Amino acid sequence: MKDNLTFLITGGTGSFGRAFVDTVLRECNPRSIRVYSRDELKQFEMQERLQDPRVRYLIGDIRDSERLTRAMDGVDVVVHAAALKQVVTAEYNPIEAVRTNIDGTINVINASIDKRVPRLMFLSTDKAVAPVNLYGATKMAAERVCVNGNVYGVDTLISCVRYGNVLGSRGSVVNTFLRQREQGVLTLTDPGMTRFWITVEQGVRFVLHSLDRMVGGEVFIPKIPASDVQTLADAIAPDARHEVIGARPGEKRHESLIGIEESVHTLEYEDCYVIDFHGRLHEVGGHGGIPADAPFEFRSDIPGTTLTANELAELIKSAESAKST
Repeated sequence: MKDNLTFLITGGTGSFGRAFVDTVLRECNPRSIRVYSRDELKQFEMQERLQDPRVRYLIGDIRDSERLTRAMDGVDVVVHAAALKQVVTAEYNPIEAVRTNIDGTINVINASIDKRVPRLMFLSTDKAVAPVNLYGATKMAAERVCVNGNVYGVDTLISCVRYGNVLGSRGSVVNTFLRQREQGVLTLTDPGMTRFWITVEQGVRFVLHSLDRMVGGEVFIPKIPASDVQTLADAIAPDARHEVIGARPGEKRHESLIGIEESVHTLEYEDCYVIDFHGRLHEVGGHGGIPADAPFEFRSDIPGTTLTANELAELIKSAESAKST
């Protein structure tokens, strides 16, 4: 499906964007990839590293609908990864979070529909499920706008991918622990707090696979493991001392990837769940999925889905190795 296509990725100089571009160049033989972002320096550094004429660098903000519309001329696939992603930052800058994460997503949808882009995939987060912070609330609203945005354009399919924390991405607690390891003291918000984990490479491959099978209006959720903060700290620095500082504003103790009300609309596959809000997958036979055993929640504190310290250490090692190549 992805050979000889033109891609546009918003937030293309971020952790996901860089890995996505690398993978598509290596495996998909694209006609071109348009990296759309605000940061001139990061685009320059990416251009110096890649040296590939198929990659085009477009300075632009997703708040700028006119720029987005121009950037999407002739695009076949849009992957929307741009967002303000830090929970604390969104709490302190609430209007900016709304303008970027909600209004910006609306601009991406409108530009995609106006330019008849065949496929648009939005990247969401577990924090969009029963949100307790502004970041999660903006992502929840953006998800709903994307899912229901399919009613506006017959030529553009719009779907979402929802997953947990990305190991080693900018702002990740993993990077904080790796820095603190040198001093021998790790600051833990709550040792029993749990989070879902995925590597950026796994996230990229899941997005690409979801692009192949989307019919519009779904939310794709990978079956990924979780761990508590104590286990993560033991995986990174087993000999370090721990200082418990308490949860920050807007932080949940446990995260969910599927809420109990969503589970009744969910199909299960070997590698993932798909929330089929509008029944489009059911209309085409589900593509091999079976109705999930609803009602249920896919939570980060469910026994049997958690990683050991050794397993986490290997996953972190894999993520760090992928970043260095």
